[in-house]
Amino acid sequence: MDYLLISIVSLLASGLTFFSGFGLGTILLPVFALFFPLELAITLTAIVHLLNNLFKLLLTYPHGNKKVVLYFGLPALISAILGAFVLNTLTELPALHSYELMDHRYEISPVKLVIAVLLLFFSLMELLPRFKKIQFDQNYLPLGGLLSGFFGGLSGNQGALRSAFLLRAGLSKESFIASGVKIACLIDVSRLTVYSGHFPDFNDTRLLNMLLCAVLSAFFGALLGNQLIKKITLNSLQLLVTVFLIVFSVLLAFGIL
Repeated sequence: MDYLLISIVSLLASGLTFFSGFGLGTILLPVFALFFPLELAITLTAIVHLLNNLFKLLLTYPHGNKKVVLYFGLPALISAILGAFVLNTLTELPALHSYELMDHRYEISPVKLVIAVLLLFFSLMELLPRFKKIQFDQNYLPLGGLLSGFFGGLSGNQGALRSAFLLRAGLSKESFIASGVKIACLIDVSRLTVYSGHFPDFNDTRLLNMLLCAVLSAFFGALLGNQLIKKITLNSLQLLVTVFLIVFSVLLAFGIL
């Protein structure tokens, strides 16, 4: 059942990235967190995210805008390292509070609380029309790269911010997607160099199989999304994903997950 869940979510999330500010990592992280500690879940999600973005790069490479990738991507690469270091620091901090509920003991930890707040914020960016309308002038691309990279390194949530800054860059739909994929690859490589201390034990057969299912399903989802990009909108699915992320954020913040 866990393999099936990971596969379905990876497929849908990967395809959804072509239509939404949501990134694969934003949607996949909560599912990995159901089976593994949060810091390991973030690392596994980053691995899947990078491999999937490299695959999407093959599908979209000719359409990327070099100037946008340079102005946005380089600051993002640098700030992603800082965000990843902050994540490592948070994982080492003691619990803020513990409590009992229905004969179970739960702890509210700094890392879970921060990730929950970020997930909630980026989920609301997708849900509320006011946030969807936020766009920034091209002059702010380097600033957007710094912010997007930092939050990408910290939690993997940077797709919505990246979209807000790239929407005013005068890109076609294909160029918008391709440039975003290249930038995401830079952020992934940058943060994984810092996450190396949380790399999984690849001798763990169950973990390796789940990772493989997620990667292959994400590849298939990317193929489907690339074919359907001009034919479909997924507003109802986006709403469902948003509600799921909000619920997950609340449970994570209170240490239940």
